Amino acid sequence: MDNRQISFYAFGINHKTAPVAIRERVAFAPDRMPEALQQLTSQGSVSEAAILSTCNRTELYCGVQGEDTSAVLAWFGDYHHLQRSEIAPYFYAHPERDAVRHMLRVASGLDSLVLGEPQILGQMKQAYTTASKVGTVGYLLNRLFQHTFSVAKQVRTDTAIGASAVSVAFASVTLSRQIFTSLSKHTALLIGAGETIELVGRHLHENGIERIIIANRTFEKAHHLASEFGGYAIALSEIPEHLAEADIVISSTASQLPILGKGAVESAIRKRKHRPMLMVDIAVPRDIEPEVAALDDVYLYTVDDLQEIIQEGLRSREEAALQAEEIIDTQVTHFMGWLRSLDAVQTIKNFREANESIRDQTLESALRQLNNGKPAEEVVRELARQLTNRLMHAPCDELKQAGFEGRTALLDAACELFKLNHKNSH
Repeated sequence: MDNRQISFYAFGINHKTAPVAIRERVAFAPDRMPEALQQLTSQGSVSEAAILSTCNRTELYCGVQGEDTSAVLAWFGDYHHLQRSEIAPYFYAHPERDAVRHMLRVASGLDSLVLGEPQILGQMKQAYTTASKVGTVGYLLNRLFQHTFSVAKQVRTDTAIGASAVSVAFASVTLSRQIFTSLSKHTALLIGAGETIELVGRHLHENGIERIIIANRTFEKAHHLASEFGGYAIALSEIPEHLAEADIVISSTASQLPILGKGAVESAIRKRKHRPMLMVDIAVPRDIEPEVAALDDVYLYTVDDLQEIIQEGLRSREEAALQAEEIIDTQVTHFMGWLRSLDAVQTIKNFREANESIRDQTLESALRQLNNGKPAEEVVRELARQLTNRLMHAPCDELKQAGFEGRTALLDAACELFKLNHKNSH
């Protein structure tokens, strides 16, 4: 099949086009993904496909024969047992250049709910791996994915798209690094075991924190979370015994009353011989009494303080996103240029085969003359003359006819194609 009979499309819905009530109904279960890919590519028009399914988006990246994409939407609805009218208002279909741009923006974190988040690239790589194993990634889609991964890496390397804090968890760890520089010799006490504390623990672990202690009302939940980061768990009642060990305290519980009072912190600071302690209170209502802020050697930040860091981080990422869009503009153009070059492949092949046929015929004639005893110099001269005449015959006939008919565009194209400096006036 000629590769350029196939067009690229990016189909799907995301957090910008559809509410969660719709998004959750069109998610693809990981264990059913191979079956879904095989079904999708069994549609007559779909020759290649990969599926990306996350909590914020479900997208189909397809090589489609022709321009009729209605079969894809019909299959998408049938697979999820939804009427076309239920999903059509939320469903997009980006063709060719727009599809390439969309994939590059998604992989680079520019289309994410949190600008610049890095997880989406890993999810896209998994989508590619799955489709490759199933055998639904062909020549064109493979090239597009490889280009996408390369561009996403370039965006991460050349811009600060992922460097700034844009979540409470990330901002808490950013503060920790600002105060202690390296976290490799420090201990963190995390109070709570919800999603925010889990993210804080993950960020601290990735930044090389030496030790993590997790305190929670439910010890089993604290233990389960602590085991992920090589830490250990304690009950809330044990906090006073361990508080002095902590250089960093980050708290996020649903308690209606403060968990840490001024007295307990004061006692811990004395045991620490006044080594500084960072305390971040993410909870609302607050987990740490406000009076703690008055103590020497304690740096207490609340969720409101973190919002300033987050806003600054967002501004920084938005500036980086502008740089990223410039990179993507350039790389879309590069990819589309490569894609257009495929249009010439068959023409070049035909041109080469025709000329090789002329060469072989002329060479055969020359060899016969040599075998018949004709002088070599004479044969070579005749070979050069015949080969030149035969190779030039068809193009010259076409150019004469073009001149006769006044088709000056073809004459100009010939000058460009054959790199002729002189043009006859016409």
